[in-house]
Amino acid sequence: MKAVLCKEYGPPESLVIEDVPSPEPGEGQVLIEVNAASVNFPDVLIIENKYQFKPPLPFAPGGEVAGRVAKVGPGVKNVKEGDRVIGSCGWGGFVEEIVVDEARCTPIPDEMDYNTGSAFLMTYGTSHFALRRRANIQPGESLLVMGAAGGVGLAAVELGKAMGARVIAAASTEDKLQVCRDHGADETILYPSGEMSRDEQKAFSDKIKELTGGQGADVVYDPVGGSYSEPALRATAWEGRFLVIGFAAGPIPKIPLNLALLKNCQIVGVFWGAYTGREPAEHQENLAELMDMFKKGQLKPHISATYPLENAADALNDMGGRKVKGKVVLTVQR
Repeated sequence: MKAVLCKEYGPPESLVIEDVPSPEPGEGQVLIEVNAASVNFPDVLIIENKYQFKPPLPFAPGGEVAGRVAKVGPGVKNVKEGDRVIGSCGWGGFVEEIVVDEARCTPIPDEMDYNTGSAFLMTYGTSHFALRRRANIQPGESLLVMGAAGGVGLAAVELGKAMGARVIAAASTEDKLQVCRDHGADETILYPSGEMSRDEQKAFSDKIKELTGGQGADVVYDPVGGSYSEPALRATAWEGRFLVIGFAAGPIPKIPLNLALLKNCQIVGVFWGAYTGREPAEHQENLAELMDMFKKGQLKPHISATYPLENAADALNDMGGRKVKGKVVLTVQR
């Protein structure tokens, strides 16, 4: 089978495509014939040795796939050959076949195709966990989503609306903001790309306050980091919740903690991957809710481009260059 491999840390161009032996499922595992693998920002980081998980070289990037179960190992009880599933793997997904634990398989409903399945779980799972569990967002509250046209951002826009929030989407281009409006954003903010100057930071804070009647945002969803985080925290409401999702801008911000004191607000970490392992029963309940919302048409994953598996480097470059709106997906021809 073909696999996209990281043999040495570096940019996407350093990846190689090789034929490798097909894996065999062990105890409690299943073999998935991959039809689609979504590209997420952690895939960009992991091949450059900048992610919190550091698999041994060589490895395939790719944290989630969708496909058909081709074979089951001993002890598998709830999955059978021929089932359509989403496989959550962390890494290893940019391949034609992959072995995952049965517990990391999620059935794909009939209403969902493979591309959508591969692009669904990580982004919507992260955003659902962030808004429901970590922020306890309430109907009528204001939600600022930064990086709102990206995968997790756009999922947060849709889920925030479904949960009754007033959603303010912030992004770096007008075409990205239009995608946010199409997915339910009530208000939008255009901010600059790259490092923000002090004047630009103040303008960003002022705009958030203007759109929230001077009160600031009740919940801030920040997958961007860098120079964008502090002005958003300065525009967080009294007793607001600032959700730390990630650092797509690159630098991890150094936040003046007196801001949290002055606003009586919470700075809340969001690590969905660890949560799914620590709270598996609750995670399954969340998945059931998300699938139900998808079937009702409340969630509409936006896939802006698909690439053949062999063009994984192009997809990763688009992701790293912040050119992606929603998700991009690698496809395997069968």
